[in-house]
Amino acid sequence: MDTEEKISFVLRPPTEEILTENDLKNLFDEGRKIDHYIGFEISGLIHLGTGLMAGSKIADFQKAGIQCRVFLADWHAWINNKFGGDMETIQKIAVGYFKEGMAISIKVMGGDPDKVQFILGSKLYEDNPSYWANVINVSKQLTLARVRKSITIMGRRQEDEVNFAQLIYPPMQVADIFEQDLSLVHSGMDQRKAHVITREVAQKIGREKPVAVHHRLLLGLTQPPVWPVEQNNLKELWSQMKMSKSVPKSAVFIHDSPKEIVDKLKQAFCPAKNTDFNPVLDWARSIIFRNGDVEFEIKRPTKFGGDVTFYNYNSLENAFGKGDIHPMDLKHAVGDKLVELLKPARDHFEKPKHAKMLEEIRNVKITR
Repeated sequence: MDTEEKISFVLRPPTEEILTENDLKNLFDEGRKIDHYIGFEISGLIHLGTGLMAGSKIADFQKAGIQCRVFLADWHAWINNKFGGDMETIQKIAVGYFKEGMAISIKVMGGDPDKVQFILGSKLYEDNPSYWANVINVSKQLTLARVRKSITIMGRRQEDEVNFAQLIYPPMQVADIFEQDLSLVHSGMDQRKAHVITREVAQKIGREKPVAVHHRLLLGLTQPPVWPVEQNNLKELWSQMKMSKSVPKSAVFIHDSPKEIVDKLKQAFCPAKNTDFNPVLDWARSIIFRNGDVEFEIKRPTKFGGDVTFYNYNSLENAFGKGDIHPMDLKHAVGDKLVELLKPARDHFEKPKHAKMLEEIRNVKITR
């Protein structure tokens, strides 16, 4: 596989941004070993926006010959007071339910979880005393104002009141990257601020800038509080309305039952003929058609035109935009496809050991 083919896997949807493509090309051209990472704060059930979006890119990176790792950020969850700030609970869920959930998500999306490294944050810090020097060195390069602007990476607004420990969160995330000596960092678009800081700080302290790849955020299923929205406000709305585990009706979880999936899709916000901001179309594009051409059948009564099959996303979007596809028919088809896609994850969490993990996390209080 040549450099161009490898880059095509990295750029494939749901990738939305890469900093920078030329930096990545140089890594491939030089034949360098590329170490990837995506970090997750341990915070509740895994939904499609976490599991499948990240899993799909890990599968792509593996095809491009990149060594992938998942960072289980237990300290970050503790700082952000997830699970009531109970570190023992956080760590148990990190290496149990969360690791299992991400592994099966990667498999569902065509990757090999057995070739992915799973690294617990506290273990990294215990094994590398230099980590805390890295945190201080990063912090010395940042102003308080810059750190406050970055706390959105922990799901908080810049104007929110935060405690001092939470201000350490962004420098720690940057230090995580330097301590692991990573050449490619990856996240959803909501984490890009940490990666921009990483690239800027790297130049100041004489370290190599890692390539940063950001995938699109998957929309949640609920209707925006204000609708319709002006075109120039869509980007901001997209970030606000991303899928969230704290809003269960907005999300499908990787182990949801077929009935739960179908019922959630039935209630989904899916404005007729709207292709700019439509969660159900977004899921079709980001999950069902992510590999390009695919056979996607929409079943409907003969009096409404009969069954119709689409082989690429653009043709589906065009048909929906013209009103040729009814929102409810689209919802049923996307729901059926997700039921089929997520069967391995459901089966995985029906095994006694994994079912127990799932039950335990459902019984734990998750704090914002």
